[in-house]
This record gives sequence, structure tokens and C-alpha cells, in this order.
Amino acid sequence: MIVGIGSDLCNIDRIQASLDRFGARFVNRVFTPVEQAKAERRTLMRAATYAKRFAAKEAFSKAVGTGFKAGVFMRDIGVVNLASGAPTLALTGGAKARLDALIPPGHAAMIHLTMTDDLPWAQAFVIIEARPTGHAKEEPLS
Repeated sequence: MIVGIGSDLCNIDRIQASLDRFGARFVNRVFTPVEQAKAERRTLMRAATYAKRFAAKEAFSKAVGTGFKAGVFMRDIGVVNLASGAPTLALTGGAKARLDALIPPGHAAMIHLTMTDDLPWAQAFVIIEARPTGHAKEEPLS
């Protein structure tokens, strides 16, 4: 069952302006070390890489229904890649606590993330799914 959906559109030029103005202070406040390493390797697409991840954080905060309050902070939400290369989110702190509170007993959270960019825009969509755990069979839909 879907428990949350969020989307965000981010201006890459706005992220570049923040990088220019605040530098490491901005990067360290918003992005995880994993995100920073990925963006810094992509010298030609650095701002776009950060912008997609910024949009993913915003989309997640909308999907859990809090925005960036109630203990949900940007650095608690990190974009990582599965072994397949598909992006997903790694959560800590208040972001993880908020997600855990949304998931009903007997279910596990599955986060679906897609990101894209086309200068000057970066976009992300997050769908949070609660999947039953264990061996219980799901009832067929009528």
C-alpha cells in the first residue's frame, strides 16, 4: 500500500548560487558525505547532482507529510544507490523516525525514488510503500 507521495522541482542555478555564496557551509549542512563525494566527482554536473539530491530531500519531506519540521532534517535524508544502480534513500534521525511511524505493524517500508535534470531544472519523485512482511498471503483485489 502507498503511504506517501512527494515531488519537488528545483532550480539548478539556485543551487549553484548557494554553492557560490556559502560553499562548504551549505554543502555540509544539507548533504551527506556520500552525496558530497558523488557530486564532487562530477565536476561538470556538480550543481545538477546536488540539485537532484536537494529535490529528493524535499520530495521525501512532502511524502512523510512534515516538511522540514517535527525533527526531519535534510542531512537525515541521503540519496544512495542500490547495487543495481537505482537510487533510493538512506534515512537517519528524525527522518527515519517519521517514516517508521507511518508504517503499519507487519509491514516494511520501501522507498521508490526517481530523479532527473534538464538545465535549469532538477526534479525528484518519492513514493513510500508499506509492504507486508512475513509469509502472510495478500488478499486479491476485487
